[in-house]
Amino acid sequence: MTNPTIGKATLAALERGMEAGLHRGAQVYVARQGETVLDHALGEALPGVAMTTGTVMLWLSSSKPVLAVALAQLWERGRLDLDDPIAHHVPTFAQHGKERITLRHALTHTGGFRMLSVGYPGSSWEEIVERICAARPEPRWPPGEKAGYHMESSWFILGEVIRRIDGRAYGDYARQEIFLPLGMTDCWIGLPPERYRAYRESGRLAACYDTREESLHGGAKELPFTKEPYLTGTNPGGNGCGPMNQLARFYGMFLAKGGVAGQPFLSPQTVEALTAVHRAGMLDHTFRHVLDWGLGLIVNSQHYAGDGIAPYGYGRHASRRTFGHSGRNSSTAFVDPVHGLVVALAVNGLPEDDRHTERFREITEAIYEDLGLA
Repeated sequence: MTNPTIGKATLAALERGMEAGLHRGAQVYVARQGETVLDHALGEALPGVAMTTGTVMLWLSSSKPVLAVALAQLWERGRLDLDDPIAHHVPTFAQHGKERITLRHALTHTGGFRMLSVGYPGSSWEEIVERICAARPEPRWPPGEKAGYHMESSWFILGEVIRRIDGRAYGDYARQEIFLPLGMTDCWIGLPPERYRAYRESGRLAACYDTREESLHGGAKELPFTKEPYLTGTNPGGNGCGPMNQLARFYGMFLAKGGVAGQPFLSPQTVEALTAVHRAGMLDHTFRHVLDWGLGLIVNSQHYAGDGIAPYGYGRHASRRTFGHSGRNSSTAFVDPVHGLVVALAVNGLPEDDRHTERFREITEAIYEDLGLA
């Protein structure tokens, strides 16, 4: 922990979550104006194994912005255009009238091919891509004119676009072109099996537990998301992993307008394109809530929630310009450029939606309170 005074309310909120059985352990990292103010772990990663700031945590959907940056890199290099039809790069995707769906539609969740299950991890990459290409789009869904969060389908097909343009599997591209240049040495989209086993045997890989109230009576059970089949395949929108203080380096790059250690990683114009609002005021038919979207990033939509809480939100103190992404009932990472703030947070328990939303509202708002920004 960097500063006990700064983290007092934040850590108290995390500890209350442990006491309530919502999670067994947590990591939280906060930087302001490029300076670390809180880097802390508490509780257990596994039964009897302490959580540390170097423990590898599951990101789930917090993985999605990595793919958006991968596409942005190829855009900068002139290898694609954001309004390219997906079928321009993956011709078989055009089946059943999907030829009008573009990369931008997929990045803003307006493509209309939400397929709730793609068969991961039981199916191979090739089988999943073939299944998505053969799928029919949802009826009465003009691309770009209706919104609904795509949990997995669009991310697999975007990963295939990267593979066909670059030649490398998406997980290898992310590791070599994003994680290693950013110093994120313990971050992966798809762990090599031997690395998975080494992390797990050493206690450095946190398990993920079902902490819904109905499940706690028999003791929280480990969910499949942190077991070998799920973490050693490649799920572009769901199986990223790494410590929070390393995921924060990815978001720190955005705050630095694409720079890393004084060197350009993305251009400032590309960062602006990714984080600007590309989808505004549209009802998300998956979340049943109005949400704004950048390119692969959720722009703060709390102003649509009134006295409620926006799904995948950043708390009620975050500025309107805040952007980032969250992972299913377990993680969030975001940048608040108005306050020069980078936050990365993950816990290892997945409770019900309502209990999680309240838990993360309390934690994220405590961060602002600790910093005197509430």
